[in-house]
Amino acid sequence: MAFQLSPGVNVSEIDLTTIVPAVGTTEGAYAGRFSWGPINEVVSISSERDLARIYGKPDANTFVDFFTCANFLAYARNLRVVRSANTAQWKNATSGTVAINIANRDDYELNYLDLSADANVGMFAAKYAGELGNSIKVSYWSSANSTSFSAWTYADEFNSVTGTSDYTSSRGGANDEIHIIVVDERAKFSSVANTILEKFSFLSVASDATNDDGSSKYYVDVINDQSEYIYVTNPATNAVSWGTTAANTDFGTVVGDENGTVQPLTGGVDAPVTDADRIAGYDYFANPEEIDVSLIVTGNASTTLISSIKTLVETRKDCVGFVSPDFDDAINNADSEVTDITAKRNSIGSSSYLVMDSGWGYQFDKYNNVYRWVPLNGHIAGLCVRTDFERDPWFSPAGFNRGQLRNVIKLAWYPTKAERDDLYKNGINPVNSFPGEGIVLFGDKTLLAKPSAFDRINVRRLFIVLEKAIARAAKYSLFEFNDSFTRAQFVALVEPYLRGVQGRRGIFDFRVVCDETNNTPEVIDRNEFVGDIYIKPARSINFIQLNFVAVRTGVAFEEIVGRF
Repeated sequence: MAFQLSPGVNVSEIDLTTIVPAVGTTEGAYAGRFSWGPINEVVSISSERDLARIYGKPDANTFVDFFTCANFLAYARNLRVVRSANTAQWKNATSGTVAINIANRDDYELNYLDLSADANVGMFAAKYAGELGNSIKVSYWSSANSTSFSAWTYADEFNSVTGTSDYTSSRGGANDEIHIIVVDERAKFSSVANTILEKFSFLSVASDATNDDGSSKYYVDVINDQSEYIYVTNPATNAVSWGTTAANTDFGTVVGDENGTVQPLTGGVDAPVTDADRIAGYDYFANPEEIDVSLIVTGNASTTLISSIKTLVETRKDCVGFVSPDFDDAINNADSEVTDITAKRNSIGSSSYLVMDSGWGYQFDKYNNVYRWVPLNGHIAGLCVRTDFERDPWFSPAGFNRGQLRNVIKLAWYPTKAERDDLYKNGINPVNSFPGEGIVLFGDKTLLAKPSAFDRINVRRLFIVLEKAIARAAKYSLFEFNDSFTRAQFVALVEPYLRGVQGRRGIFDFRVVCDETNNTPEVIDRNEFVGDIYIKPARSINFIQLNFVAVRTGVAFEEIVGRF
């Protein structure tokens, strides 16, 4: 207890309730090309619907990235996505004559929020870079003239003409209200041209205006916070007082071009996405203290990109990367599939943190009414999530119990038994179709070349879970004394957790050593603490031998059992 200088009673608490926490094992990560959405920013996606809403529907340039993510989400509900792009080349469409690049919200707030951008940019910009923004048209009305208001194309979408808000009126100001409407002019976001995407009623051009509940009524704040399609980049050309406070300010009766209509946004540009762009995207997942992910999905990845992802997963040591062969290796490559896929595998090198499948799958693109070839690694990572939900991470995701792929119509090729043998001995997991079973992952190897328990997916993921969970619990021993009490406390913390994993069939046996034998005086003097945890991992069955023995009628089974 604390020292006291005079008589009294001191009450203190010592918390010995620390446990080994559960850790996430279902979080996926992906960086790739999309037609819409924030660039170089991590966004959590929980469904294919959210994927399409935030990153745009798939097109001829983005379908591999889109459906790789969608395939993972068919099994999971947590995918961290980064839209990769070169912001110097991608452009946001604007209502002015100059296109700009706004990578994401942080970029906007740094460079455009003060509405001091080049006036040639215009009043509005597409929220995200790309040609898709050229489909947007914005129209607004800020006049109190009700007669001319009825002539506005979108007048019927609003209850009445704009005027003066209660907030501004109570402070001696006038004419601050504005209506804004966002239209899909070219049917890129919807199925019908000129579909209304968003409308905002009775906003205010007074910077301090609020609603009755205290939330901002200022049009810049509302549009930037709530619109999924546009940012405000400048006030209207002839709006001198917009953006000032409401007190004693007459904001005038500004009307936009063409009876309230701002010209359609133009100048949005797409550009190729390079390996360097995607590598920069995956770099957002490099720090495990900032981003908690366990499954890295790669889509259609070159050897250069896979090499970078290999470094990422081996540095983090708490996640697994999933890769597929190249398109040309698996599709229309009769009799050379094994040779070319193996060559791709050999170019990657050895790692227990990478998993490779054997091909591409054919699936329906409902957004464009066509069929697409998509690499299978989104599915394989998704099978790990399904295994986590149905069993535990240390169970194999392969086979007829947990290895069936969803939404795949056919495979690029169907490896024979001999071809599967060649693939598997090189660490490539075959995917094949079986009568009555569908399309199934038929292997559970990692790309570790040397013979080891870690050449299996379930063992690698078992140790990731154990290491991640126990490391999080162990950090509470930092700055405590390295004495018998702390060491015993550590053992008492870890052993119940490992018994639980053992009871759930993850390990055969274990031992925790944390005493004077490994915490010697030299270790203690270096301010170190050592806990040795020995694990006998459970192994998945890859080979089954069934022996059928015919015996004579008069033979007793007890006499021959065990001889074969």
